[in-house]
This record gives sequence, C-alpha cells and structure tokens, in this order.
Amino acid sequence: MADVAENIWNITDLWDWLNEFLNSTGMPPTEKDLSPCSTETETLNKYVVVAIYALVFLLSLLGNSLVMLVILYNRATCSVTDVYLLNLAMADLFFALTLPFWAISRTNGWIFGTPLCKVVSLLKEVNFYSGILLLGSISVDRYLAIVHATRTLIQKRHLVKFICLGIWGLSLILSLPFFLFRKTYHPPSSSFEVCYEDIGNNNTTKWRLVLRILPQTCGFILPLLVMLFCYGFTLRTLLEAHMRQKHKAMRVIFAVVLVFLFCWLPYNLVLFTDTLMRTGVIEETCARRKDIGRALDATEILGFLHSCLNPLIYAFIGQNFRNGFLKILATHGLVSKDFLARHHITSYTSSSVTVSANL
Repeated sequence: MADVAENIWNITDLWDWLNEFLNSTGMPPTEKDLSPCSTETETLNKYVVVAIYALVFLLSLLGNSLVMLVILYNRATCSVTDVYLLNLAMADLFFALTLPFWAISRTNGWIFGTPLCKVVSLLKEVNFYSGILLLGSISVDRYLAIVHATRTLIQKRHLVKFICLGIWGLSLILSLPFFLFRKTYHPPSSSFEVCYEDIGNNNTTKWRLVLRILPQTCGFILPLLVMLFCYGFTLRTLLEAHMRQKHKAMRVIFAVVLVFLFCWLPYNLVLFTDTLMRTGVIEETCARRKDIGRALDATEILGFLHSCLNPLIYAFIGQNFRNGFLKILATHGLVSKDFLARHHITSYTSSSVTVSANL
C-alpha cells in the first residue's frame, strides 16, 4: 500500500514539473493544473526571437553609449533632467547586456550555470525597475518646475544624484528575490536546462504570487500613476500657457514616456491577467493558458525592444541632442565648422530635452 501511495505521489510530482516548466506563464500549478493540458514548449520561432534580440542588443549598445557620451561631454552644464536621462541610458544599456544570454538560452537552454542565472536575472530586473522609477522622477521634476515653478530641486543637482542612488537601491531591493531564488534547473520533460525560481515545496503558489504582485505594484503601477498625475497637470499648464517653445521642449519627455508605456504596458497587463487566472479570479482553461503564454512571449519581446528606442527618440525629436552630438564630431574633426554654421549650431544648451522652469 505504501508503494502505491509513493507511486501516486511521484506521478503528481511529475505533473507539477511538467506544468511548471512547460507552461510559459511560469506560475506554479494549482490543484486544477493536474489535469493534462496539452502544452506547447515553443510559442514563437526561436530563430526569429534570437535575431530580434541581436538587433536590439546592437542598437541599444550603440545608441545608449552615444547618449551617455553626449551628456557626459557636457557634464559641466548638464541639467537635472540630463542626470536622470544619463541614468536611464545606463539602465537601458545594462538591460541590453543581458540579451545575449537570453538569446542563447532560447536555442540551447540555460548553459551558463546558477551564478550567472542569478546575476543576469538580477541585472534584467534592476534595470527594468530603475527605468520606470527614473521616468517617474522626471515626471515629478517637470511637474514641480512647470506647474509650481519650483526651482529648488532644479538648481541643486547634488540632490538629484542622491535621488538616483535611492532609485538604484530600491530597484535592487525589488529585484533581490530573483537573485535569491533563481537557479539552474533541468526539467524532466526537456533536454535543456532553464533559469528558474526555486522557492521550495512549501507554499510555492503563495510566495510566487507575492514575488510577482509586490514588485509589479511598487515597480510599475505606482510609478505609472505618478507619471499620469504629473504629466496630466503639466500638459494642462503648458496648454494654458500658450507657449509653443515649451511644448516643443516637452515633446521628447512625452515621447520617452509613451514609448515606455507602449513597450512595457502590454506585458504587465498580460502578467496581471495571468495572476488573476492563477488565483482563480478568472476561470482557468487550457486554451486560456496557451493564449496567455503566447501573449507573454510576444509582449516580453516588445518590452525588450524598449532598451534601444530612447536614443532614436533623442536623435529624431531632440534637436539639442543632435546639436551636442554634432559638436562632439566637430571637436574631433569629423564634421567641419562650416557645417555647424550652416545649420546654426553655435552652442550646446546643456540638455537634450531640458524644459525651463521659467514659465
């Protein structure tokens, strides 16, 4: 009788493994998951995904390096917004550095071992959270400068440095669970190893829900609400002021925020839907589980794409950024001074996107 019970337990364990590793949603199985749903281990063509990752990596490496170069080259006159954008470029750059690892794992599984699994997962999450927290800080800075005409924070750049350090620290805290619990697994259903959370056998579902909901709330929803509030009032003030130059100066900031939302909001909405399904708020079916798995794969790629888009925004919308980059080229003899004169580039006005507080 004990042997029969042990065999039944082993079969149940096997279903747990199969559901946990084959389902692309990544949440642990519930009691209902023990029914055999047909699973798909690959929802998107892995070679297409690898090609996208490689392109994003190269564009992000080049673009964000140029953004950092332009800002650091003019660091003596850089503004508060420049300090935030410098940190944002660093976050995007470090985030992009994790893409080669995820690309290789798409084709060969996780071959880098547990230490790199922890480090790469930590880098990915830290730079995601720091990105949206920095955008939230920029929105507060612009709100104070334009709506309340507050100069205190704008004139004290050393305070902004401490704010940025606090943002990196908070992002690290929000990402620590990924560093602590992630390790290399070898699922019995696959010939490849994976980089995945190991929370233990007790209360797995409850803890994984906590690890998903808490960072998503503190690291995405709350900063998003802050941005919507600040930019809503900022936009209203700009429209009431009827000052076209100020509208132009804010275009880059608005574009950066909108692109961030376009890239990351779909992924977080799908993740939230998956959480509702796993907690039983909405009915879970095999078809719905597959649909969410496909949606998570597709929207995650869209999120990864974000790391290379900000430099394109600065290049095509930010006139001062282009001027600053051309002045660097002229300094090193790559662009003639006549070219700068023909395009009326006589000075670099400290920021690629700065908006004056003098409304």
